[in-house]
Amino acid sequence: MSQEQNKVGETGCCCGASCCDEPAKEFGKRQVIIDFLYLDLEVCSWCKGTGENLDGALAQVAGVLQAAGVEVKVNRIHVDSEEKAVTHRFASSPTIRVNVRDIQLEGKESKCDSCGDLCGDEVDCRIWLYQGKEYTSPPPAMIVDAILRAVYGQPAAVAAAVCEPFVLPDNLRKFFQAMKNKK
Repeated sequence: MSQEQNKVGETGCCCGASCCDEPAKEFGKRQVIIDFLYLDLEVCSWCKGTGENLDGALAQVAGVLQAAGVEVKVNRIHVDSEEKAVTHRFASSPTIRVNVRDIQLEGKESKCDSCGDLCGDEVDCRIWLYQGKEYTSPPPAMIVDAILRAVYGQPAAVAAAVCEPFVLPDNLRKFFQAMKNKK
């Protein structure tokens, strides 16, 4: 993957943009766009584990996607400010979206000691629910399922929530404020 594929601009998805309507198509090739949004990859074990599991899932499904003519683009987005959190509609850390849709529909969080250590305050991060169990990082099978649903499932309209105004959750506001106070 090139460095260019690994970066994303500062603008998030907006209502009516082509990225919200359907997966991007380039030269007639189907494309899956995966956004991995995180607070920290150096200290936070939950974010690091999610990144590692995303890489593992991509390795597992690469042959199938290549055979099906599907190009995968991964955007790794370090959400290091309230502004970026709002721009990217970042509701919980870490987050993985496949073609704009969060792979975890249920929002559940728990105390994350790593992020608490990072900012010097208590912080809750995402708990991943998959097949009746809770995980601090999404299992690779969960990520593979989401990718394959995006490729082979029926195209669905973007949830109305994508077009609704976004309000930064108090938990993330608290994290970013604590990070500012540490500087």
